[in-house]
Amino acid sequence: MRHALPGEAVVAEITELHKGYLRADAIEILTASPDRVAAPCPYSGPNLCGGCDLQHASAPAQRAWKTAVVREQLARLGGLPDVEVTVEALPDDGFGWRTRVRYHIDALNRPGLLKHRSNEVVPIDRCLIAHPGIQELDVLQRRWPDADVVDVVAPAEGKAQIVAGQRISEFAVGRRFDLAATAFWQVHPAAADTLAECVLQFLAPKSGETALDLYGGAGLFAAALAAQGCQVTMVEAAGEGVKAARRSLGDAVQVVESSVERAKLPSADLVVLDPPRTGAGARVVRKISALAPRAIAYVACDPAALARDLKTFGEEGWELTNIRAFDCFPQTHHVECVALLVKIV
Repeated sequence: MRHALPGEAVVAEITELHKGYLRADAIEILTASPDRVAAPCPYSGPNLCGGCDLQHASAPAQRAWKTAVVREQLARLGGLPDVEVTVEALPDDGFGWRTRVRYHIDALNRPGLLKHRSNEVVPIDRCLIAHPGIQELDVLQRRWPDADVVDVVAPAEGKAQIVAGQRISEFAVGRRFDLAATAFWQVHPAAADTLAECVLQFLAPKSGETALDLYGGAGLFAAALAAQGCQVTMVEAAGEGVKAARRSLGDAVQVVESSVERAKLPSADLVVLDPPRTGAGARVVRKISALAPRAIAYVACDPAALARDLKTFGEEGWELTNIRAFDCFPQTHHVECVALLVKIV
């Protein structure tokens, strides 16, 4: 139930009816949780903007709730009931972190954000989680008669800008990445380095080892592994990511343009995979398992998909030996996890 907190008594409005479960919004709070706070954004709440669905909870309560979700998904979907994991904060106050924002345009040419699970646009005059540079732009004060969406980005180098086919620079793992403004990159300024450091901590790569970076994007994890002396092959299906990785990494990494499902994967000592929200899936999990790497680091933006894939890895003889979770998306229900898998011997 959205906009409610554990232990609260609420009046709820059912928004979706499915076989086996319901979706609902809390529209009136009868007994409030001590963790409830006043949402600072006037567009946060039922039937309003669908982006920030946890502004009504204190920051510690948000992380505690996400921790409970990760543990529950691992237990229920992954068959891993005893995993100790706690969602860790990133360095911010929970606002002004989002470096990429897509504004949608309504029938009156006004920019805004979408309602939850809807194509209906909520016109806004400010987004509090948007990067300060994005908030300083006049996008929300203008009308957009010739656009359906307006994408804006606040890159590591230079000013925030409306996306119009240009390239931008991002920095992580001690390296500059030259990528299209529309290419995938972590939206929290601290996320790229945080996740890369965790992957390196888990895999403990040795110079000369071979490594695979699957769903490699612009080459973040490939770059981190190459800097440790690994011979890295990166696989990415999106053309923009492939171009960015080749521009940014040069000969340091072999970049293969292909889906992971179709790619012919070489054997490797180490594997890192960062699949889309739907997860890698059983076919890819078994494909990776057949390579018999020394260790696998799985980066996941959806704990349910992660749990399902971990179950498949377990069926293939792999053990979850470490996991960390990071609050890369404050004020929202999203959470990022990194899991370490080693073969059971």
